[in-house]
Amino acid sequence: MTQQSVEPKTSPESAGPGSRVPAGRSWLDRYFHISERGSTVAREVRGGVTTFMAMAYILLLNPLILGGEDVNGNLLSQPGLITATAFAAAATTLLMGFVGKVPLALAAGLSVSGVLASQVAPNMTWPQAMGMCVIYGVVICLLVVTGLREMIMNAIPLALKHGITMGIGLFIALIGLYKAGFVHQGEATPVTLGPAGELAGWPVLIFCVTLLLIFMLQARNIPGAILIGIVVGTLVAIVINAIVDIDPKKWSSGPPELDGSAVSTPDFSLFGNVEFGGWGDVGVMTVGMIVFTLVLAGFFDAMATIIGVGTEAKLADDKGRMPGLSKALFIDGAGGVIGGVASGSGQTVFVESATGVGEGARTGLASAVTGLFFAACLFFTPLTAIVPTEVASAALVVIGAMMMQNARHVDWGDRSVAIPVFLTVVLMPFTYTITTGVAAGVISYSAIKLAQGRAREVGAFMWGLTVIFIVFFALNPIESWLGVH
Repeated sequence: MTQQSVEPKTSPESAGPGSRVPAGRSWLDRYFHISERGSTVAREVRGGVTTFMAMAYILLLNPLILGGEDVNGNLLSQPGLITATAFAAAATTLLMGFVGKVPLALAAGLSVSGVLASQVAPNMTWPQAMGMCVIYGVVICLLVVTGLREMIMNAIPLALKHGITMGIGLFIALIGLYKAGFVHQGEATPVTLGPAGELAGWPVLIFCVTLLLIFMLQARNIPGAILIGIVVGTLVAIVINAIVDIDPKKWSSGPPELDGSAVSTPDFSLFGNVEFGGWGDVGVMTVGMIVFTLVLAGFFDAMATIIGVGTEAKLADDKGRMPGLSKALFIDGAGGVIGGVASGSGQTVFVESATGVGEGARTGLASAVTGLFFAACLFFTPLTAIVPTEVASAALVVIGAMMMQNARHVDWGDRSVAIPVFLTVVLMPFTYTITTGVAAGVISYSAIKLAQGRAREVGAFMWGLTVIFIVFFALNPIESWLGVH
């Protein structure tokens, strides 16, 4: 998207919501345009704190998704992942605050982390996986600069966008259920309830309690429901672990105990572990599909979130134009690069930014406050590590449920829409890859439109994607036919 296409001639910064700009303003007021936007420093600080409280759960969930072994069996450092998550969130959110000057906070996108953990890390070393993350961030930035980001957004049918979001939601929920031990790989069946058709152990029970508690808090519209649920669930786990003699091996991430001081030096052991190339064993086609999947995973929500939150903050006009939109989109793309270098996954704008806007935030000062809180978390890694995997997993299921709300936007009575969306949604968790769901949705959408004699409605870009995904599914037989090993 070009600068001219998003910037109105008359910036809303100079036309605040009817407020008079006081004389003798502080440099903080002048730099962030606080008075012009009808806000105060106190409101911005309150909004920044609220946003942080609403999205602080990412410090627990992102390491949970990314944690594990890479293709070489190297175990990733949990403190290193927590530090990487906090650092990347702090850096990108501060950048959005001081450069973008809008109340938008960024952190690791769980959809991007899901792709990295399930499709990338198992096939290459961790530095190579982070190299892919950097590449995806560069691609997003180039799409913004050239204006292609908006063109692609418009080319993909809205129903498929909703389907992709729902599919990623189910995919994330499955990860949470599996990490918590609620779902296991069965012997007679693909999956089972618990290890043998029933739940076993205190940790999974605490997962269930935490999950229900968060849902109950959300039903009561309690602000910060996810974070409150995680805190309460952790306290319950600590108490039960102290009272009941639980085998430490029953806890996925170890017993919920503080080992030493609550404060420590940040663990930057994973920082800068980025490698480009060396993907010969993976194959060019697979590398291309991985980059494409990462772009898709971090692509769709950002623009809608930025404009949506900007509209709620009264910064956007009726055409979705707002001051600094192009900068905000570029910073969102740069989050992929920053997250890759930090080994914290690609960063994207969080919809939880709306909670800060609801508290009165209108400027980048709120983002700066949120970023500073994330930076402070760099020194509290031991405290964060107390949270059991079973408790943090409950939040993944909750977020998956929230992403399923997009189902209300789909016309399920239209087969040309319902079938592609269905395939997109179910194949992501059933195949444990986001790429497969997107591919099936695109191919079926084009095929059904063709069968209905409405091929022109598909568009050139979608037909191009269809061909690429057909090759993706047929890659193995094509290689066998050509004698490629």
